Amino acid sequence: MFVLGIDPGLTTTGYGLVRRGRSLEAISAGVIRTDPLRLLADRLLELHAGISSLINEHEPDAVAIETMFTNRNLQTAAAVGRAAGVAILAAAQKHVPVFEYVPTIVKSAITGDGSADKRMVATMVGKRLGIAPPSPADAADGLAVAICHLQSLHVGPDFARMKR
Repeated sequence: MFVLGIDPGLTTTGYGLVRRGRSLEAISAGVIRTDPLRLLADRLLELHAGISSLINEHEPDAVAIETMFTNRNLQTAAAVGRAAGVAILAAAQKHVPVFEYVPTIVKSAITGDGSADKRMVATMVGKRLGIAPPSPADAADGLAVAICHLQSLHVGPDFARMKR
């Protein structure tokens, strides 16, 4: 099983590709950045192109996306929602199933603590994958979402919300 994990954001979207064989293996991780001074439509198009490129190049079996559970800042919530929508669209265009996880579930799956900070998530992602803690934090979060999905396959289909 090969999963593309995405931590959506309008300015910075983190991603991580993880393969599960006998153990978990990090294939790639990084970020897609858009310029906050550009028009929203151009930024969304750039984000779509970046995610589509990842899907085309790596051909994952699934895409796992961290979703907003709650956010007090409506502007941030809207930006993350737009970025997540672009990621869902890119996956749907290639007929790749999409699964969504709230941040507390991802953090709990990785660290055992749903309120863990970004540093702890990166540290545990590194340990789980046998690599140095990934940087930047958004890339570590992308890997964490992919690992969370791979773990959820043992738990059952109700663990994740699937988008078709």
